[in-house]
Amino acid sequence: MADPRHGATSGGGLGSGAPEVHGPSSHDAVRLALVIGALGVVFGDIGTSPIYTLQTVFNPSDPHPVPVSTQNVYGVVSLVFWAVMIIVTVTYVLLAMRADNDGEGGIMALITLVRRWGSQRSRRATAVLAALGVFGASLFFGDSMITPAISVLSAVEGLKVVQPSLGSAVVPITGVIIILLFIVQRRGTAAVGRIFGPVMVAWFVAIGACGVAGIVDHPAILGALSPSYALGFLFGHFGTAFFALAAVVLAVTGAEALYADMGHFGRRAITRGWMLLVFPACVLSYFGQGALILADPHNISSPFFLLVPHWGRWPMVLLATAATVIASQAVITGAYSVTSQAAQLGYLPRLRIAHTSESTIGQIYVPWINWLLMVSVLTLVFAFRSSTALAFAFGMAVTGTITITTLLFFYVARAKWGTPKWLIAVGATVLLFVDLLFVAANLTKLVHGAWLPLLIGVTVFTVMTTWQRGRELVTAERVRQEGPLPEFIDRLRSGEVPTLRIPGTAVFLNRGKQTTPLAMRANVEHNHVRHDQVVILSLETEPVPRVPADQRLVVDALGYADDGIIHVTARFGYMETPDVPSTLAMLSPAQAEGPLQLDQASYFLSKIALRRGKAPTMAPWRKRLFIATSYITADAAEYFGLPRNRTVIMGSHIEV
Repeated sequence: MADPRHGATSGGGLGSGAPEVHGPSSHDAVRLALVIGALGVVFGDIGTSPIYTLQTVFNPSDPHPVPVSTQNVYGVVSLVFWAVMIIVTVTYVLLAMRADNDGEGGIMALITLVRRWGSQRSRRATAVLAALGVFGASLFFGDSMITPAISVLSAVEGLKVVQPSLGSAVVPITGVIIILLFIVQRRGTAAVGRIFGPVMVAWFVAIGACGVAGIVDHPAILGALSPSYALGFLFGHFGTAFFALAAVVLAVTGAEALYADMGHFGRRAITRGWMLLVFPACVLSYFGQGALILADPHNISSPFFLLVPHWGRWPMVLLATAATVIASQAVITGAYSVTSQAAQLGYLPRLRIAHTSESTIGQIYVPWINWLLMVSVLTLVFAFRSSTALAFAFGMAVTGTITITTLLFFYVARAKWGTPKWLIAVGATVLLFVDLLFVAANLTKLVHGAWLPLLIGVTVFTVMTTWQRGRELVTAERVRQEGPLPEFIDRLRSGEVPTLRIPGTAVFLNRGKQTTPLAMRANVEHNHVRHDQVVILSLETEPVPRVPADQRLVVDALGYADDGIIHVTARFGYMETPDVPSTLAMLSPAQAEGPLQLDQASYFLSKIALRRGKAPTMAPWRKRLFIATSYITADAAEYFGLPRNRTVIMGSHIEV
């Protein structure tokens, strides 16, 4: 990337710093708070997987059922353990979480790393891998729809264990909980976030304790820790084990959340939470359930809740419901974050985003996505009506995202760190073999529900790539219509265009400093006026989460230091929401060629009305999709924090 400060002066601003922490006890308290916070946000999805994983594996209504036998139970429990060990612990905790983008993780961060480092090696490979990453992000939206449905359903289904007569109430109760969950999203998670951590600590302690009780009754189940049981089951009974993998993968759902939320809590806090509490608790629960099934094969109906003593089943149903709501909350806010990052990187239109916390930048609310998710989740609940039916669909989204994450990681490891090819080959072969085995197993469930996340992923991918392509076409046409900015400034300077200078400050938002803002050109050529102070402002999204305040602004005098016309480039990270007035307040009078009257400044926006043209730039259906998608674009004045009573919008038409 070329240095945008070439020939320009850099503007400073207000600095920011974290509060100092003194003493070892303070450091320990901060670390503990981060770990507990991570437990409440990061591990909700993967931490509630024990509710439905083994139940789904041995589900007799599965199109490819796994018979209950001692050998199969040992093999399945061992497969679950080693799947979690290889995919979560090795792929994510030990490897992927080291590939951060200035502390931020997740598949969108990997895409930016691929675009940044891969462009130095092979443009074609970079483009293909970036597109693959976008498809992985698209699959995450399917995950965001399925997770709340399957998680809350699986918890409420515990009612059938403690009170069978309540079985018919499971779906309506689930629907009510989900509606309430999405209604409260606009209030943000700050108020309830403080209790998430302790609730999840109680959850992991409870499921771990129940698992221990089951293991005590049949301690031989611990033999399944040996990989020989997993390998023996997989290769000795491949026909059965292969189909079982489609359900075994449910044990690793939520692994992507560990990586995606790394920026909020840090790699160390997430690693400690996983290794010290979450991983042991989940493993104990799986092994306890395995022991329970060995004791009585009829326990496959609901091994998780049947593992709980009679006196504790009602409290466990309530605790499970709370834990699954937390799991749903985490994936919903994750969808908000992915949407925001995708919009910043140009894959989605600019949507209205509300920040729900003054202290935590990651806590945002995207109304359009919220209501779309709510309708989608409710549709899934009432269409599938059980967690086991939804499980067939769930695995496809998870395995697809995991495989793409693994592939992008190894590419970044080679491009960024120069990891030896032989080490890349060995690691990628082993991990991708495991990932692709799970993908293949889930493809066998295609007609039983696995088509759903693929359909969602393909739909979102089509929207994102169409928007990116349409945006490029519109940009090229705007460049043609606007004309070069230096030439326009020279015409103003020479008096070729007669204009009257009026007092005040005018701010014109533009895409760069190469072309003239349409609104500025119209103001001069039709109204024959210009303001004393003119700021042409361009907003750039950098492939980093946040840009430091002292690197925010770059000022260019545009060739003349005394005409009151300057160009300002304001740079933001893809995790930030621009605030134009606050950003311009960082300019000094010397940089602005005079004091800016921001409290009375007029802001000018160029609004583009899109029309479908005859040029073969895109397929006709993609043109219609691009224009339709543009209608959900957020109001620019609100998005950039512009005062409405001083914002002027001037329109023009562009054909695509």
